Order: sequence, then structure tokens, then C-alpha cells
Amino acid sequence: MTVNTAPDIRWLTIPDLVEILGLGVSKVRRLIEDRSLAARRIDGVWQVPEPFIRDGEPLSELRGTLIVLADNGFSDDEAIDWLLAPEESLGTSPIEALRAGRKAEVRRVAQALA
Repeated sequence: MTVNTAPDIRWLTIPDLVEILGLGVSKVRRLIEDRSLAARRIDGVWQVPEPFIRDGEPLSELRGTLIVLADNGFSDDEAIDWLLAPEESLGTSPIEALRAGRKAEVRRVAQALA
């Protein structure tokens, strides 16, 4: 998969996240480290897809899903690509399904990828 899986996605830098989340840089980095958010380097800068944030907070359903993907051998980049790309079995991208409250369904699909 490539970075261009979802070209219409806005990517947020660490300074963007500091402003949106109202947290310090170290706390934003900790959110990434503990898989509350996933980030990738784009042109040398850590960035997070905007749909991973809702109402000034990391999407709560994201952390468990990222852990399931990591447990199944996905790198952070692969997890981001999967979350943003259309998933036929869901009828939409996994991130949109998560945002629509379909957490259990998304995690079942993620577990089946192992």
C-alpha cells in the first residue's frame, strides 16, 4: 500500500495536534506511542490523518483497533493505510465505519486479516 490510499485526507502535524487537542508536544507523542493515535512520516514530518480526531479528542474507538492490527503484524503505516482505504466487507473505509459506531464489526474484519 502507498501513502496515496486516501488523497483527500487532511494530515495533521504534531503542532496541529497540540493546538486541536490542547495538549503539550510530549502528551501528543505519548498518544501516538500508546496507540491512541497512529502517525506516519510524510516528508520527514510526523502526521496523523484528520479523521482520527473527533471533537478535539482522539477517536476513542481507534486505540483498540490499532492494537488489534498491531497484534496481527501490521506496521503503523499498514494500519493507517488499511483504516483509510475502502474495505469491501464494510462498504466503506474502516475509519468511517469506526466513526459511525461500528467498532465491533471493524475489529472483527481486522482480526480476520491475520
